[in-house]
Amino acid sequence: MSRVLCRLDDIPDGEGRGFEPDDGGDGILVVRRGDGAYGYVNSCPHAASPLDWVENQFMSLDKSHILCATHGAEFRVEDGYCVLGPCRGKSLASVAVSVRDGEVILD
Repeated sequence: MSRVLCRLDDIPDGEGRGFEPDDGGDGILVVRRGDGAYGYVNSCPHAASPLDWVENQFMSLDKSHILCATHGAEFRVEDGYCVLGPCRGKSLASVAVSVRDGEVILD
């Protein structure tokens, strides 16, 4: 069942935002790139810790990668693949999201 998470405009371009699930499971994060959105489980594949220490702070300083605040691992926004850090070669678990009529939808 689809769920509206927020309006795309609620996430600044190049930033991420965290969301808690209705079922009490792992949280998710959504990163905005222009008119697109990418969703992932908010859990580092290295130690299963949340990626953000500070709420909604998911990006590297230059905004080019998703950053794990615990280990400094960096992940590509487009596919969640780890390019730097202790989990290099692993990936974040993707979550199906889409943008429809200006809203970010959890599919």
